[in-house]
Amino acid sequence: MAETSPARSTHPAAWVPTVYFAEGLPFYAVNYMALFFFQDMGIRNTLTTLVISLLAWPWTLKPIWSPLLEMYKTKKFFVVLLEVVAGLSLVLLALSLNMPGYFRYSVAIFAVLGFCSATHDIAADGIYIASLTPKQQAAYVGWQGGFYNLARIFSMGGLLWMIGFLAEKFTRAKVSTPNVYAWMSVFAGLGFLLVALALYHTRFLPRGGEERATQTLRQAANTFADVVVTFFKKRNILLLLIFIFLYRAGEGQVIKVGPLFLRAARATGGLGLSMQEVGAIYGTFGSGGFILGSVLGGYFCARVGLRRALTWLIVILNLPMLAYWYLSIALPTNPVLVTTAMSVEMFGYGFGFVGVILLMMQEVAPGKYQTAHYAFGNALMNLGVILPGAISGWIQSKLGYTHFFIWVIIAAMPALILSRFVPIRGGAQAPESELVAAEARAK
Repeated sequence: MAETSPARSTHPAAWVPTVYFAEGLPFYAVNYMALFFFQDMGIRNTLTTLVISLLAWPWTLKPIWSPLLEMYKTKKFFVVLLEVVAGLSLVLLALSLNMPGYFRYSVAIFAVLGFCSATHDIAADGIYIASLTPKQQAAYVGWQGGFYNLARIFSMGGLLWMIGFLAEKFTRAKVSTPNVYAWMSVFAGLGFLLVALALYHTRFLPRGGEERATQTLRQAANTFADVVVTFFKKRNILLLLIFIFLYRAGEGQVIKVGPLFLRAARATGGLGLSMQEVGAIYGTFGSGGFILGSVLGGYFCARVGLRRALTWLIVILNLPMLAYWYLSIALPTNPVLVTTAMSVEMFGYGFGFVGVILLMMQEVAPGKYQTAHYAFGNALMNLGVILPGAISGWIQSKLGYTHFFIWVIIAAMPALILSRFVPIRGGAQAPESELVAAEARAK
């Protein structure tokens, strides 16, 4: 695919927001919109949840093929290509919905979309790491997370609202299957949006490193092996990996149980909120708190350096979980109070989350294969959320909601203690000579 090299003066603000917005769109389409889609099409819940769980595996398994992105072309090539393929896949999905075998076609297309999205993550993060200095990485990591989360607001708020609006419109027009046509319209529109972003990125996206071309299968195997070996030869890598795995141990449990608590009946200790109320909290005010926290957390790290910021980031990530604890005790009916408490918790989530991202960028990724090595760290971070999340429901059933929200703060203590010992070299404010060298590499 042809690339148009951007000018050297291209500002990060011209591409960081759009790349991470484009990164979030297919993720939320596969992991969340597909859930509502299958439900709307009358697929039973047991089959729907099984399919969605299987479709989520590419984001965990992406380290397996991440070294391939170190062997061919540039990171920009892959970002643009994958955005086009993902966009066209959504258009094909829209066209398949009126076919008799739409279910199996939709599952297959969602699988392709998931693979494209997970691979896009690898290439986009590689461009971010290769094109920005450590200080710029810290400054823009909040924008990275903020615009990724903006894709959630757009998908879970705007697009779902649009589906309901179009379904009503098609019903009034006496269309035979109004829901199907509503989903077709939205999926097709989302696909065209991704293609438009790809065209934009051909002009404004940095290359993300020099173009590579592995010539033989043996070279490819050697490169793959070198990627793995050099990763585990990094200084203090085992300690860093343990810390990354533990970083989200508490939060990984809350993101599974928290929404259940909001929806659970008051008789069982929950808040008994409606789906519309939960959607309003997460899709508007909660997401706004997350974006604000992400941006401020990024600037905080840029100002004081990751070494000094790390402990505070873990505290701010986990301490606002006391908002859940308060809600589980008070069980308020005032929607303003509930929304405020949840917004505080989401702010802390956004503020503290930037810490583990910067740690992977500045301590795990640097080196010859920074894209693949960042993907390794990212996959381990996801595993550190998946495993605690998998047992969180069982723990909550034994402790109850109130004690569970105390437990998750206790679960965060190992990472907090380890933050005082984890070795950080690039996370501190880099000397001027290093910044100059990094800027030269980025150009």
